Amino acid sequence: MNAPGADAPFDPPWKAVADDVARALAEDIGPGDATAALLPDGRDGARLLCKEDAVVCGRPWFDACHRALDADVAIDWHVREGDRVAAGTVLATLSGHARALVSAERASLNFMQTLGGTATATAAYVDAVRGTGTAILDTRKTLPGLRQAQKYAVRVGGGRNHRMALYDAVMLKENHIRGFGSVAQAILAARRMHPSLPLIVEVETLDQLREALETGCDRILVDDFDAATRREAVRIAHAAPYHARIPLEVSGGVDLDTVRAIAEDGVDCISIGALTKHVRAIDLSLKLAPLPAP
Repeated sequence: MNAPGADAPFDPPWKAVADDVARALAEDIGPGDATAALLPDGRDGARLLCKEDAVVCGRPWFDACHRALDADVAIDWHVREGDRVAAGTVLATLSGHARALVSAERASLNFMQTLGGTATATAAYVDAVRGTGTAILDTRKTLPGLRQAQKYAVRVGGGRNHRMALYDAVMLKENHIRGFGSVAQAILAARRMHPSLPLIVEVETLDQLREALETGCDRILVDDFDAATRREAVRIAHAAPYHARIPLEVSGGVDLDTVRAIAEDGVDCISIGALTKHVRAIDLSLKLAPLPAP
């Protein structure tokens, strides 16, 4: 695996890479690859082919899968992480022990196709709002055990990460606010207990929005507002006496057909669970093939 910082502009979570790969190989290979053992124990080449237009993502995981089984494998990448490629692009060529190449094939492709799917979907949303100043955010609706990997893929696709988990930000939602009786009381309790954590407040009405603006927080999520109410929320948030602008986030009812109009209403960010929840894998293949003579 590349050392941290080497060809890694999107800050891969290196410990998660190692843990994810160890888990994936143990799941797939177990006590041994019965079929790969039939192959001659020699060296061979392989080509990683992308069969559709996509954003390249998952190189650290791909590399780690192959190097875990063959420390001497040579992986020659022809594209960078985050590149947009056309169908038919050879992403990389490999040279290593044939048995290791085929044993690592499925796990390495599973990571690349899943993370490439997340990055490609994110890029489509980022393109759709380009020029509006609105950021595209992910959510915690990730595949179990792959949160850090998928949030990395969102960054590769041009999006931004929301909170990583329940520990690194306070997010007051309907159930929390109901427990305190009001938005203001929930905010005050959160500030007392967690003064150093970012505070996000979800509101369901314009009255709750005003209460959040008056009490103060770091971001306000307007959830499932219709278009007219959403535009009124932006107007209220931008008007006096709320001099310290609190960013507005939109969630719910967002797809590629609606995201541009939502952004043009003037919201600061749009969080989209589908980026990591509705994953459509990218079509890739890894085939053994003689490498060109040097």
